[in-house]
Amino acid sequence: MNLLVVGTVAFDAIETPFGKTDKIIGGAATYICLSSSFFTNKLNLVSVVGEDFPKDAIKMLQNKSVNTSGLQIKKGEKTFFWSGKYHNDMNSRDTLDTQLNVLENFNPVVPVDFNDSEFLMLGNLMPSIQKKVLDQMKKRPKLIVLDTMNYWMDHFMEDLKESLKEVDVLTINDEEARQLAQEHSLVKAAKIILSMGPKYLIIKKGEHGALLFNHQEIFFAPALPLEDVFDPTGAGDSFAGGFIGYLAKTNDTSFENMKRAVIHGSAMASFCVEKFGTQRLTEISQADIDARINDFTNLVKF
Repeated sequence: MNLLVVGTVAFDAIETPFGKTDKIIGGAATYICLSSSFFTNKLNLVSVVGEDFPKDAIKMLQNKSVNTSGLQIKKGEKTFFWSGKYHNDMNSRDTLDTQLNVLENFNPVVPVDFNDSEFLMLGNLMPSIQKKVLDQMKKRPKLIVLDTMNYWMDHFMEDLKESLKEVDVLTINDEEARQLAQEHSLVKAAKIILSMGPKYLIIKKGEHGALLFNHQEIFFAPALPLEDVFDPTGAGDSFAGGFIGYLAKTNDTSFENMKRAVIHGSAMASFCVEKFGTQRLTEISQADIDARINDFTNLVKF
């Protein structure tokens, strides 16, 4: 099934207790595409970069079966840049620098041949931009997944609530779920958020796993205990890519299959954190993924 991914393709500079990087390739859409490419070879990308973005990075995405005809390259402009430093617990971080650059005036254009995409992943972007993509889809995709963050809740809550009315799955972390619902209990928060429009809700809890909700059921997936976590950047996006990539591969959006998709998403996130940036996602094989899924199976078997 065709999967359309909308989000940032960017530069990151990262510092963790394990070391630091100079400017490297990042962005939500980059992680989502790399992760989902292991499950589907019908990937369409809508994003924007500046003239400074390296051609070999675009070629790398194309080699992963990503159709980049929806990637705008703005001449004379610079690519979105984010720099951050993680604390020793690796769960919290400080943003050191954010340069919106081309993202400041980004107007997404969905190519005509992307309009038949059966699955749509709206990566973390300004809600009004996500809404512009939804408005361009001539035929409603079979499944729409939206990711967001607390910054948009702080500044564009009403726009976000409008977008939530049109999506099937919302993915956020536990802190964001509490903020969106204004409720500390995640179970109560889930009920409030589901009343806003989504049919399903995924609450990501980092090293403590992920929760999947619909109106009647709850599923919990643990995170795989890892000896070393080098860089959490992109883990949530890698999760989202594995999740929607598996659903696109199986073409099954039932709650039972979403449980399996959450496990596959968790597996992809566990690879992402093992090295800086996107590096690990470019190295792994299908055999590595199969082995990691088996690790998850053994983890919860009793």
